[in-house]
Amino acid sequence: MYLGIDIGGTTTKLGLADSSGRFISENSFSTASYSSVSQFLSALDGEIIRMVSLVGDQLEGIGVGAPSANYRTGVIENAANLGWKGQLNIKGHLEEIMKCPVMVTNDANLPAIGEMTYGAAQVMENFVTISLGTGLGCGIVANGMLVGGHHGMAGELGHVNVKRDGRLCGCGRRGCLETYVSATGLKRTLFKLLADYNGGQSELEECTYESLSADQITEAALRGDQLAVETFKYTGKVLGRTLADLLLITDPEAIFLVGGMARAGDLLFGPTTAALNESKMTTYENKAEILPSSLPPEKVSILGACGLIQHLNQPKEKINRQLH
Repeated sequence: MYLGIDIGGTTTKLGLADSSGRFISENSFSTASYSSVSQFLSALDGEIIRMVSLVGDQLEGIGVGAPSANYRTGVIENAANLGWKGQLNIKGHLEEIMKCPVMVTNDANLPAIGEMTYGAAQVMENFVTISLGTGLGCGIVANGMLVGGHHGMAGELGHVNVKRDGRLCGCGRRGCLETYVSATGLKRTLFKLLADYNGGQSELEECTYESLSADQITEAALRGDQLAVETFKYTGKVLGRTLADLLLITDPEAIFLVGGMARAGDLLFGPTTAALNESKMTTYENKAEILPSSLPPEKVSILGACGLIQHLNQPKEKINRQLH
């Protein structure tokens, strides 16, 4: 049995699964409700102990994904969207409490590990996952290995500059990809189009920024709302052009789009694929597909956390991949 934990700025999710990815128990609680790290850890420890009591000594280990988590040190380092600052040695804490192996990685890597372990990428050695949520995360697998980098910070595609002096990002820079391609980026694009067209062409024109969600934009676009459809076209164009550059660096067999925005289907995949095909070098013609995740959207990150610790415990001769 493997326990996976996905620590997000809003919600912390936990799942207890077997080696086939079948969940025995799942739960979640509000991360944002705890303003101090000690309060958060107390809630997390209690939930872990409750879950582990279901399987006893069958637990092989715990996999954890969190923002700004360093897989080399097991430390969450000054995560911008968590309610506390400083460093949290989550690996050391859980190993001391639970007396079992613990592996930690940046949460953006979890979908890649999930696809590698349980999904369509089980037969792939080179692929990329793009997580489209509040921000944009990226997991890169090259030659069967998760790319982490010297400091455990590789794959920050969301903060690649796509427009000089463009939109202000939460990281402090301007023009980052995730300010255009994310749930918040989608909202910013819609309001820019509403201003350009002076309203009047969208059912969303009376919405405020605070009240509008990416899901509402998706639903409006599916109903044929002109500006909502244009919002997805622009978003896909920016993403596709960036992925064309990513091909040059990673040469993946496939690029998986995961997360809430991917549920928009062809509204997003169509313009993204078109922009990728228009922008990529002819050398890469017919060499990489843009695919949806093969795993349930609400479970992909937890499965990734379970897969992280599963790989640690498998003999290397039985797997084609090695996670650092």
